[in-house]
Amino acid sequence: MASYRIRTFGDPVLRRRADEVTDIDGRVAKLAQEMHAAMKEANGVGLAAPQIGVSKRLFVYEIGDSGPRTVINPVIEDAEGEWEHEEGCLSVPGLWFHITRAKRVRVRGYDLDGKEVSYEGEDMEAKLYQHEVDHLDGRLLLERLDQDQRREAMRELRRRAQGEHAGQASAAGR
Repeated sequence: MASYRIRTFGDPVLRRRADEVTDIDGRVAKLAQEMHAAMKEANGVGLAAPQIGVSKRLFVYEIGDSGPRTVINPVIEDAEGEWEHEEGCLSVPGLWFHITRAKRVRVRGYDLDGKEVSYEGEDMEAKLYQHEVDHLDGRLLLERLDQDQRREAMRELRRRAQGEHAGQASAAGR
């Protein structure tokens, strides 16, 4: 079982730019391993460190047959084309939106051995890289919505929060 819980909309750590990783050591490797476990437990394909409350620039992912990967201090070097697809987020659970992103991207960073890596992705993989780097920059996919979509999403998030508060108040009264 993962030792971290996934932070959701409203948590301030999701709104801050994450700090660069300065030392790639055993602590970072352990963090990546725990992040991967949390991601799998939540049925995700990618997870950025801020999503578990750690303000560090790294993300983990597993898409297709890539096996588990970690990208530390990622930078999107190249982006081309345009692609719209339905996108969700573990930090905004249960909501999905049509988001337009670059169709192809190349991300550069470091692996857990401190070696520079570069991955190119198209469609789903490109979307994943962009989504996770957005998290590291303190951006949620809600910021990529048009005004009407964002208003509807915020209305739904408020409705859910009120339902949770009502449930907590009811449980406290027992």
